[in-house]
Amino acid sequence: MVSSRRRFLAATALAGMGVAALAAWRCWPEQGLLNPCRGELPPQLAQHALVQEAWAGIDPRQVWDAHVHLLGVGDDGNAAGAAFNDAHDSLRWPLTAAQRYFFLNAACIEDDGHVDRAYVARLLALAEAMPAGHKLLLLSLDAWHDANGMAVPQRSHVFIANDYCAAVVRAAPQRFEWAASVHPYRPDVVAELARVKGLGARALKWIPAAQGIDPASPLCDRCYAELARLDLPLISHAGEERAAPGDDALGNPLRLRRALEHGVRVVVAHCASMGSSRDLDSGGGAWVDNFALFERMMDEPAHLGRLFGDLAALTQTARAGAPLRRVLERASSGGDWAGRLLNGSDYPLPAIMPLYSPRQLAESGYLAAAAVAPLTAIRRHHPLLFDFVLKRQLTHAGKRLAPAVFETRRFFAGSP
Repeated sequence: MVSSRRRFLAATALAGMGVAALAAWRCWPEQGLLNPCRGELPPQLAQHALVQEAWAGIDPRQVWDAHVHLLGVGDDGNAAGAAFNDAHDSLRWPLTAAQRYFFLNAACIEDDGHVDRAYVARLLALAEAMPAGHKLLLLSLDAWHDANGMAVPQRSHVFIANDYCAAVVRAAPQRFEWAASVHPYRPDVVAELARVKGLGARALKWIPAAQGIDPASPLCDRCYAELARLDLPLISHAGEERAAPGDDALGNPLRLRRALEHGVRVVVAHCASMGSSRDLDSGGGAWVDNFALFERMMDEPAHLGRLFGDLAALTQTARAGAPLRRVLERASSGGDWAGRLLNGSDYPLPAIMPLYSPRQLAESGYLAAAAVAPLTAIRRHHPLLFDFVLKRQLTHAGKRLAPAVFETRRFFAGSP
């Protein structure tokens, strides 16, 4: 029965993740379909020349992984803190069940009634294996809300409560920081933002498509005013959303202009590196690549010091095209984006084996062929280190990402 269930879930897992299936399958069986979870990094990999080179010139105390998902299913007495909606009685059930299976496999844990505790333990173990001072920014995720600000759990795919995220961070402050998530339509949005700021939240996180948020709506104005007052940055997914169901029109990066106009510091997650949206600047008729829209906004002088991007998932097989090339061109040392991009891993995605291919990156000229084997080996033990070392090795036309891209603490906490 277990073997049969595993075969079924594996067969539907890529579709459940919402990734570009053909592109992802190209990576298999290069690294296998499932995470082998090989445990602690052996000394020969921990001390590998690629790892040493990756940390050269970078202060680990300034490195905060700015995009790490805290996931949970609400088990082990944590029903109010986390939830995963598997759409059990709907047509979406096989896909969401497969997605849950892949998330748990990526985190090297079993679906045994102790998922939430095991997920946090895995995160902490990975964090403790990084150099002292290095931290993970854990992300909350509020529920889907209607226009009246009422939560609708049945439309919420993933839920991670602010208090739960804050408690996880309090238990390991030497390794974790956190970002709150507050739906802007909530009647208590202003009070809740002030509360989470007092609890130590470093930012606010949205996935508009999955949460039913229109960033261009006047309903967001109270939220934006309070974010600006608190100097709390907004990390908002933009571009096509494939990991959670929702309305992709809400991920149009141009919709974030309203937040910028209110003085909010905005981080466009993934640099809007997937899909296309209506060009709202020219009447909304033409469809334009989302990354092109993001780049247009970054080039506007009024957004300097306000608009940023993060590199979460940018090296995925389905994303590693023109956006990655432009990022390497503009975020190298001395580039005009070197101080405006923040590195994040998008964990647990780097541990979902078909989504990334060092071999493809090498074939595309972004990575030295000699780096493929050690990176693949590192990934089987430590996906966070894999993501960091991979991005430190990326190259295009002799350019590499500037160290400032990885020293993200300055953005969230200022100078030491």
